[in-house]
Amino acid sequence: MVGEPGSEATKERRPESSDRAGRSRRSGGSGRVARVTRRGEWLLVVALLAVPMAVLPGDDLTVVSLWGFLSTSGSGAAAGGYPVWAYFLEQPRPFGALPASIRAWPLAIGFHLLAAASATAGVAFGREDRRVTGGLLALAAAASLWVSVGVATRFGVGSTSGWLAVIPVGALATLAVAVGVYGSDLREIVEA
Repeated sequence: MVGEPGSEATKERRPESSDRAGRSRRSGGSGRVARVTRRGEWLLVVALLAVPMAVLPGDDLTVVSLWGFLSTSGSGAAAGGYPVWAYFLEQPRPFGALPASIRAWPLAIGFHLLAAASATAGVAFGREDRRVTGGLLALAAAASLWVSVGVATRFGVGSTSGWLAVIPVGALATLAVAVGVYGSDLREIVEA
C-alpha cells in the first residue's frame, strides 16, 4: 500500500542522510540537496586560525595574528611576541575606550573559532548548515579586515607610507575560503 512504513512510496519521501565522509543529503521539504563540510574543506577552515590577520613588511617584519603580535625587531636575529590576551589583560583603559579596530579583534577570533567548530561538526557528526559556516567566515573576514585597517591607520598608510605597508592577509584568505568553498551556500541566503 502507498504510505505504509517500509513501502517504496514512503522510502522515496524520506530525507536522505549524510555520512561522515561529507556526502550530500536531501533536505526535508525544500527539495534542495544539503552538503556538509568535507575533510579538505575543514582543513582550510582550521588553517585560517594560523593565518596572520596582517603583515607589516619592512626592516622589522611584524605579523599581527589572531593570537597576538610577532616582530623581528630587537637586537640581532631575536624575535619577540606579545599575545593578544596579555594586551587586553594589561590594558589600563576600559574595553569601550579602545579603538574600534582593537575591539573588533575578539570578534575576529570568535567568528573564526565558531566557523571552525561548525565545519568540525560537519566532518565529525555529519550535521552542519554550510550557510552558517560560510556566513561566519564572511564575518571573520570583515572583522579581520577591520583590525588590519586599524593597524594600517596607526602606521600612516596612505600618507607617510605606501598602501602596501600593511597587507591584510587574513581577511583575503578568509574571504577566499568563504567564497571558494561556501560560495554556493552563501548565494542561497541572498536568493532566499
